[in-house]
Amino acid sequence: MLEILRHWSPRADPAPTPRQSGALPYTLVEGRVVFLLVTSRRTGRWIFPKGSISSGMTGWDSAAKEAMEEAGVLGTVSQEPLGSYQISDKGVLVDVDLYPLKVETQLDEWDEMHQRLRHWVLLAEARRLLAERSLVRLAEKLHRSLTTDRVRQ
Repeated sequence: MLEILRHWSPRADPAPTPRQSGALPYTLVEGRVVFLLVTSRRTGRWIFPKGSISSGMTGWDSAAKEAMEEAGVLGTVSQEPLGSYQISDKGVLVDVDLYPLKVETQLDEWDEMHQRLRHWVLLAEARRLLAERSLVRLAEKLHRSLTTDRVRQ
């Protein structure tokens, strides 16, 4: 029996982690990158818009939909995620892919306007307001990418 146990290796494939998508809304104002934050409905903490990927939609289309519903903004969304981060949703770990969204229109009225606040911030204020360090790192990554691209032009 000991010989069998020495060679036995239980192998269970882990269940796939659920995925969501989110938008990292930004624009350029007088050459400076500004980000749009929203408050979460449950805790009131500052976050970027995110949610479950709608059936039949790509991750980036779903991210744009979340930005419109939660923040009231429309724009051009990247088809490549900037990165991802994990959240705990009711005790389950969820991976969230975050897609940059260059805001072109800000609506005066939107679906969740009475449930959330929205706030435009520079990177320094985003660092202060975002409780999730992974969100700060993704904002910094996008900021570096946008400012490096401008310097090269």
